Amino acid sequence: MLLSGYDPVMYSRILTSFTLAFHIIYATIGVGVPLMIALAEWIGIRRNDAHYLLLARRWARGFVITVAVGVVTGTAIGLQLSLLWPSFMRVAGQSIALPLFMETFAFFFEAIFLGIYLYTWDRFKNKMVHFWLLVPVVIGSSASAFFITVVNAFMNAPAGVTVVDGAITDISPFGAMLSPAMPTKVSHVLITAYTTCAFALAAIAAFSLLKGRNHVYHKKALKMTMVSAFVFLIGSAVIGDLSGKYLANYQPEKLAAMEWHFETSSQAPLVLGGILDANNNIKYGLKIPYALSILAHGLPNAEVTGLNDIPDDEEPPLWIHYLFDIKMGFVALMVLISVVFMLVLWRKRHLAYTNKWLLRAIVLAAPVSMLTIEHGWIFAEVGRQPWILHGIMKTSEGATTSDHVDTMLIVFTALYAVLGFTSVRVLIKMFKSNHVEDEMKARGIEEGDGQ
Repeated sequence: MLLSGYDPVMYSRILTSFTLAFHIIYATIGVGVPLMIALAEWIGIRRNDAHYLLLARRWARGFVITVAVGVVTGTAIGLQLSLLWPSFMRVAGQSIALPLFMETFAFFFEAIFLGIYLYTWDRFKNKMVHFWLLVPVVIGSSASAFFITVVNAFMNAPAGVTVVDGAITDISPFGAMLSPAMPTKVSHVLITAYTTCAFALAAIAAFSLLKGRNHVYHKKALKMTMVSAFVFLIGSAVIGDLSGKYLANYQPEKLAAMEWHFETSSQAPLVLGGILDANNNIKYGLKIPYALSILAHGLPNAEVTGLNDIPDDEEPPLWIHYLFDIKMGFVALMVLISVVFMLVLWRKRHLAYTNKWLLRAIVLAAPVSMLTIEHGWIFAEVGRQPWILHGIMKTSEGATTSDHVDTMLIVFTALYAVLGFTSVRVLIKMFKSNHVEDEMKARGIEEGDGQ
């Protein structure tokens, strides 16, 4: 035991949180980038445009590195489920076994076709044959996210089971997968992954333009990724609204804690910012009339359950309000940047590629989008507390009682530091030593005028 005041539950939560926070970076890239690669290659084939085909080729090279790291961290999560949360797995293991197996199957499906795709560039006379090899990669990566999110959805809203004295019986594997939380959680995970990757790839193009590399290749990359990000943000807004309505019906305590809503009432306001005093009075917060009722039930006069009607031992931490506000602040910034880009592209196209402030904002949007993902997951998981399996098992009941979890925390922290540093170093080296302009020259690709 390395640290004093040893608490296996606390260390299990810290290690799991750290693993998920690190893994979600690579998992998000693993889900979103294949779709962007497919979009670039499809446009390149349809328009007979070598620039878009080169975009797909170069993005695929970088994608392989992130997939390798994602495999390691994903394996770590599976290992930690058994080692750190044995009581949870004993109760819920049979219910989540099918989606966990299917997630592994989806990954192998993706990996097989990714290998074929990478090694068959320029091998087919009909370029669409090569494109169709990428489709299983896109399906596999999104399916992998689907199945693992199904597990999380079951933890938030258990379904397809009968609970007798705290034990799960009469399990319907497919019923467990069709949790009420599944539609909004899965769609939210997928659309935010696509959004984040679109911004990340746009930031690379914007950074290149800021450095004075004004080749049309970078302009095409910026236009395609930013238009994609704008479309995905619209989808995220719709799904976010549906997520609020799910919470109102199935996890009202989480919605109430998120908005510091204490008294069950109609015409409930949505609170932005503020400070909560010892008497649960909100100071300095901005209240938007009727907005919480509309978010919860779609009607301004709808009644929203307050925290005073929730048992004290089932009340989520109230600081998730700050997490939600920060997350929505990030979303507002991304929306602003994407809308400004679209307006500039529409009215004064050349400024979309030359205005330094706009390009800097797009570069900033990449880390902001990833921070939004991180804050969203922390909000989702902390907001479920004190439950690890909502309504059935509390987090403290699901954790291990074994020693040396603190030692595991140190070992895995060192592992993630090595993986993170190595992957970033390899990616930088890979593209720094092979500038796109040099590759285009070697391939005989002309600059062209189209964007």
